[in-house]
Amino acid sequence: MCGIVGGYDCVEHQQLTFILNHRGPDDTGHFVDGAVFLGHTRLSIQDLSYAGHQPLKASDESVIIVYNGEIYNTDELRADLAADGFVFRGHSDTEIILNLYLKLGVKLLDKLNGIFAFAIWDRRTSELFLARDGLGIKPLYYTNENSKFMFASELKALLVDPAVSRSINTRSVVNHLTYLWSPYPDTMLEGVNKLEPGHAMIVREGAIIRKWRFYDLPYLPALVHITEDDAIEQTRRLISQAVQRQMISDVPLGAFLSGGLDSSAIVAFAKQHFPDQKLQTFSIDLQGMSAGSEGLVDDLPYARRVADHLGVELNVVTVGSEIINDLERMIYHLDEPQADPAPLNVLKISKFAREQGIKVLLSGAGGDDIFTGYRRHYALMQERYWSWLPYTFRSMLSTAAQCLPVSNHVLRRISKAFQYAGLDNDRRLISYFYWLNPELVHDVLAPGIISKLADYDVASPMLRTLGELPDGVHPLNKMLYLEAKHFLADHNLNYTDKMGMAEGVEVRVPLLDPDLVAFATSLPVDYKQRGCMGKWIFKKAMEGILPKDVIYRPKTGFAAPLRYWLRNELKELVDDVLSEDSLLKRGLLDPVGVQRLRKLDAEGKVDAAYPIFSMVCTELWCRIFIDQPIPKYQ
Repeated sequence: MCGIVGGYDCVEHQQLTFILNHRGPDDTGHFVDGAVFLGHTRLSIQDLSYAGHQPLKASDESVIIVYNGEIYNTDELRADLAADGFVFRGHSDTEIILNLYLKLGVKLLDKLNGIFAFAIWDRRTSELFLARDGLGIKPLYYTNENSKFMFASELKALLVDPAVSRSINTRSVVNHLTYLWSPYPDTMLEGVNKLEPGHAMIVREGAIIRKWRFYDLPYLPALVHITEDDAIEQTRRLISQAVQRQMISDVPLGAFLSGGLDSSAIVAFAKQHFPDQKLQTFSIDLQGMSAGSEGLVDDLPYARRVADHLGVELNVVTVGSEIINDLERMIYHLDEPQADPAPLNVLKISKFAREQGIKVLLSGAGGDDIFTGYRRHYALMQERYWSWLPYTFRSMLSTAAQCLPVSNHVLRRISKAFQYAGLDNDRRLISYFYWLNPELVHDVLAPGIISKLADYDVASPMLRTLGELPDGVHPLNKMLYLEAKHFLADHNLNYTDKMGMAEGVEVRVPLLDPDLVAFATSLPVDYKQRGCMGKWIFKKAMEGILPKDVIYRPKTGFAAPLRYWLRNELKELVDDVLSEDSLLKRGLLDPVGVQRLRKLDAEGKVDAAYPIFSMVCTELWCRIFIDQPIPKYQ
């Protein structure tokens, strides 16, 4: 796991890689060929010797690669390449990718099972070839303004070059207020994009000459016919296989353990495959933060229960409200103003794990996105009881929902479930991802921003994504498609990668193994969401392996009492960042509209805690990434 950077006519080569040192504290390398530059910072996981040093050159130096990630099917790929006469200098997976490219060219992408973002400079064709893994587990940003092309694992590296514009992408401002994240390819900068998951591109002389999708989630209208017993057995086998594949490492390995189904299943299978290994697991104890009023569930007792049941060591990171002191650092490493405090927990655990000598952590991320598990999946399936109503009645239901008080977490969830009942089909499905009504978003925008966005529809990126599906796909699978393509890639996986790498820790996600994902997409929807139970098939598969009270516990995850923090520990910061002077100076938000929204939230008339936090994160992001010559936090 590493950091990569490069492009054409880059300046400040040393600084470009230095700013990514947290991603690769073990080694640094550079390569320059005329106008082309490749840089790399290495976190040594496979082949700790100098044979794994990057940039890595082919034996004849015709092809050079920088790569960030892990390939899990290296043994079979190496065997195939060796049979074709390829000779290896070491056993790093970087050398596998390089030789596969020499053999297959860009078609190598069909052979890789792993997480990756890489760039290959081919001197024979004078072309730069870049790719990002199918689900976007590894990040890759690029800019292509004024015939200048640059790429990097993190956006902040691009801003080392003063030629990269700092113009704010106003679409992303709206996206972050609405969703709390911005759908790809947009970032907060107009001239910087995220390479879409499962996409590749070829660049020649600083211009993108080809861009294509090489992977998509295989959702189809027709689903497989499989008995429940066979589906349960297949699910168990594929999860076990995925965990085994992803335990390849030349350094110590551990795992997150929240006590939820996903992380507990990962730890259970890891223990099965390596029964003699002292597996280190990590959880967090958020002490004294009045979480109960927000409907949160204390994870720690379940984590202890699983650790005792499996006989693994549980390391508990105990933190209090001082965790919010890392807010600016979190935003700096995220590269995007994601309004979610959960990354702070991942940051703390990653730091503690690294201090214990752990450089690789297994995560349960992705289970809810392929098997269901979020409340919106249940809400969507309940639409069959009312979605057939005429528009007038659905509109009345929407109006009534918006009148419910939101100070109680149960009423808040009911209000959210029916708030957009008046919308039709795909737009209603997309609305389940909204955190703030688009009309209220409009009300807090500065007049100048509103005029720039007169033709922008905040649902358009998601509608475009849904348009990539064939006709006849079940609504639940449509939602899962959006989960994986956007909520997972643009939100969860971004912070999972960035928070781990901030501390020099690689985070792996076995539940996103391609074989497991392909199987999950093919299952009948009632094998995933059955009544009020999400992940039905996953839960049945884990019976007999995990305690039933863990399997069937209430849905939760790493969380934090944000609403409480906004009224207490964060209040001074919020008042400062969202003051009239601050907002007028930035010019993105209208001070009157913001104060009106804060008042509505305080009175319990709307639930705007997370959008308010989004405004705070956006302003802090601007101070870090816009106001300084090179991004940095205090």
